[in-house]
Amino acid sequence: MALSPSWHAWLSENLLRGVAADALARALVEGGVAPEDARAEVERARRHPAVESGVRQMGVGAEVASLLDVRAALHAQADFRVERRRGVSAEAFRDGYYRAHRPVILEDFLEGWPLLERWRPEALARTHGEVEVEVMTGRESRADHDLSPDACRTVMRLAEFLHRLEHGGATNDLYLTARNFALERPELRGLLDDVRFAPGFLHPRPEPGGIKLWIGPAGTRTALHHDVDSVLFGQVHGRKRFWLIPSFETPRVYNHTHVWSAVDASAPDLARFPAFGAAHVHEVVLGPGELLFIPVGWWHQVHALEVSVSVTFQSLDVPGGNARWHTSG
Repeated sequence: MALSPSWHAWLSENLLRGVAADALARALVEGGVAPEDARAEVERARRHPAVESGVRQMGVGAEVASLLDVRAALHAQADFRVERRRGVSAEAFRDGYYRAHRPVILEDFLEGWPLLERWRPEALARTHGEVEVEVMTGRESRADHDLSPDACRTVMRLAEFLHRLEHGGATNDLYLTARNFALERPELRGLLDDVRFAPGFLHPRPEPGGIKLWIGPAGTRTALHHDVDSVLFGQVHGRKRFWLIPSFETPRVYNHTHVWSAVDASAPDLARFPAFGAAHVHEVVLGPGELLFIPVGWWHQVHALEVSVSVTFQSLDVPGGNARWHTSG
């Protein structure tokens, strides 16, 4: 059985990622290749000049990957859990979570904020229903909707959108996302009056686009990705499930395109993505009034369990500003 070009590319990539030859041969056997042929194909790929050159050129990259593996091992030894906290001071947040590069759920962060009532779907329909907003539609038919969102952009009245998400059932086909820049619209800028810029957490003068609105039905999904700076993710209405993976496990996440991964963290295909099997995945559910701190570079996948309204903040009130990861993508 001759291997297809996609199998050859898969072998080369995983050999460069350091996946064991035996594991790759087993995956080929599961794909229908005879055991002897599978071992021979792995050895042939390992000895290919391009792969050998790639291994030699990795040099510092291999040492960095090894260091990241040590960091992941320490993470495992610590028996890490995403903490749920109340009453966290700004100083404790900065030292224990932001600078420590550690996610946390602040259960009481949004308590007392007017948006908990005013941004509920029925309230938004009543106060801003006539405003035209851009939303993403047709996402189910486009596997690349996260990478190429422009084809999904649709304009409709906010009231129509909210009616559809309340009565249309669970779907990933309809979503108002950060890329729709709803809070940049003059008709909706007044919603920011319902935000409380907590000192030491949120900068009182956020950068343009530093606050983003997300509204969708149950069933909306955001694929596994990382942000280039730290994010405070506030849940206003409904619940969302998160899968979180530490930034130092990036080599295990198959980061193919800019900040995106091809792996489904909720049901990973370990035959296709064997290195992901060693990743530490932390699953949490965020409810109304709670805020999740996602450190820069931490991978996360999101699934709405109910009709959901969320708000994210990237303009943090920290000395030196929100540290940014300047990626090559």
